[in-house]
Amino acid sequence: MTAVNVEPGRCGENWDSCPHLTTGETFDFACAGCGDCCRKRRDLVLSGYDLYRIARRLRLSPRIVASAFCKSYVADTTCLPALRLTPDPKTGDCRFFEGSACAIHAARPLACALYPLGQSIDTVTARMEYYVQTPLCGARAGKRTLQDYLNDAAIPDREGIDARWAIVCTQLSQKLQAAGGQNNPHFSAAAKRTERALYYDYSLGDEFYPQFYQNIEILMPLLDRML
Repeated sequence: MTAVNVEPGRCGENWDSCPHLTTGETFDFACAGCGDCCRKRRDLVLSGYDLYRIARRLRLSPRIVASAFCKSYVADTTCLPALRLTPDPKTGDCRFFEGSACAIHAARPLACALYPLGQSIDTVTARMEYYVQTPLCGARAGKRTLQDYLNDAAIPDREGIDARWAIVCTQLSQKLQAAGGQNNPHFSAAAKRTERALYYDYSLGDEFYPQFYQNIEILMPLLDRML
C-alpha cells in the first residue's frame, strides 16, 4: 500500500502513536475559535487545489500567491516540486491570521480544515483513513461522529480531488525517480514543467479539476520526451 499523508494543522510528527478513527466513531471535538492552531506555526504543505482555492479567494493568480506567501522547493524523498505556506517572518503566525480569525477561512488549506485530524490516502485504492491527536484547544460537541466533523469542514466535497492529486503525485514521483531523479541532466527543466502543471497553469474562472486533468494529460508524455 502506497499512502500520502496530510499532516494536521499543528502536529503529526509521530503517526504511529495516532489512533485511527472510522467515520461512524464518536469524535466530539469542536473548534472554540481560539486561533491557537494559527499561531507560531510551522510551514504548511499545500496541494495545487489548496493554492487554487486561496488564489480564487484573493482574486490573484496562483503564481502570485505562491510568490507572496510560499516557499517552493523540490522534495528529496519524492523528487516532486512542492510548495510550503510559510509563517509571517515577524510574528511566526499564519500569514492569513488576522484579528484572531482566518481571513481565508472558506478557502483554508486541507490541513487546516482537518485539524486536529491527519489524513492518509491509499494511492492504489483512493481509500482515506483519518488519525486524531489530542489537541491543546477546542470544546466538546456532544454525541457527534467523525463523519459529522468531516461534513462540517466540507471535507467530503473535496475528497475526490484530494485522492486524485495524491495518485497523480505518486505517479509523477515514480516517473521522476525512475529517470534518475535530480541526477538526470534534464531534471531541472522537468521539475519546472511539472510545477507549472501542478500549481500554476490554472484559470480562476474555470473549475480546478478539469484543468488539472488536462494539465496532467499534457505533462505525462512531455516528461517521457524530456527525461
